[in-house]
Amino acid sequence: MASNYITTLKVGWVFCLIWLVIFLFSYLRDRTKLRNGIWFNIFFYSFWVDLGLTILATNNDKLIYPIGLLFIFFLFCIGVAFALQAFLLLWNAAIVWRRENHSPANMLTLYLGIIILLMPFVERLISDHLPYFWSNLLISFPALCIAYAVFWFYNYLTMLVLYQLYWPRLNKDFIIVLGAGLMNGDQVTPLLGQRIDRGIAFYQKQNQKKHKRAKMILSGGQGGDETVPEGEAMRKYAVAHGIDPNDAIAEFESKTTLQNMRFSKKIIDSLKIEKPKTIFVTNNYHTFRAAMFAKAVGLKASGVGSRTARFFLPNAVMREYIAVVNRQRKWHAIMIVILFLIAFLFSLLEAHPGAIAHLMQGFQNFLNNL
Repeated sequence: MASNYITTLKVGWVFCLIWLVIFLFSYLRDRTKLRNGIWFNIFFYSFWVDLGLTILATNNDKLIYPIGLLFIFFLFCIGVAFALQAFLLLWNAAIVWRRENHSPANMLTLYLGIIILLMPFVERLISDHLPYFWSNLLISFPALCIAYAVFWFYNYLTMLVLYQLYWPRLNKDFIIVLGAGLMNGDQVTPLLGQRIDRGIAFYQKQNQKKHKRAKMILSGGQGGDETVPEGEAMRKYAVAHGIDPNDAIAEFESKTTLQNMRFSKKIIDSLKIEKPKTIFVTNNYHTFRAAMFAKAVGLKASGVGSRTARFFLPNAVMREYIAVVNRQRKWHAIMIVILFLIAFLFSLLEAHPGAIAHLMQGFQNFLNNL
């Protein structure tokens, strides 16, 4: 019996290692693929399962009980957070309401918190007032869609966190700083200032340690409520904070992140540097999606993120996730249709257990008559 247990452990560790290799192979080839999150999470959870089984196999109570208690406490904390998720979202929404403008993009946690609170009541109304088939369908289909969205959101969060684990070498030719809007028409906002400061810190560190000055591209066009292009205001800010004027280049055509990358690449290509080494700077919550756009325009660049106020992160991350999903909306639309068909068949089977058998019998009779 013990030998079978040890064999199972060894097989578990082998599979854990295989998933790690699959993740590393895929991730090192392309850091912008959401599916990398699937490989990492399979490895991650199989690692902890194998570690737990290995600890149990030691039969060492001094090791098993303390770790077991920590594990139970960890599960308890997750359970409490899950149970209180609606109130935590509404608490965040209240903070954002006091500190930021009340745009729909800044109210995502408010909307989600209200939806989570209302869901049990809506389900009860559906169950009480609709026929069994329709109530099943109208409950199971949204539940499948939510599970699908949560699955990809978790993978997105995984990749967003992993993307932060990047420490660029001090050998860069270009530092692209992405714009983020101006205040009062011509002034750098605190959020945008954090991006530029992050780029300046890298520029100065590389110059001090490697004696290599990078060109900083400040990328951003002029919005309808701005009196100057973002790129020009950003350039003035960078020069005022220590960047050599000859190393600061304003890009002022772009209106979107995709255009930030495309027009910055044009500037880089125009300077005729062979195999230029490039990084881009944006806020930490934005790095992963920005990297997708960099790849889309053929720009070989990885991103570093500046800090973001914690209260602002939930809305920002949710907004980024929606934008990432929107880039593959056709694929997700197909999956939603498939989920609807699954929910429809499930509801039909639940409401009319003999219906599927009848359909199968009819199909069999059809085949027999061919």
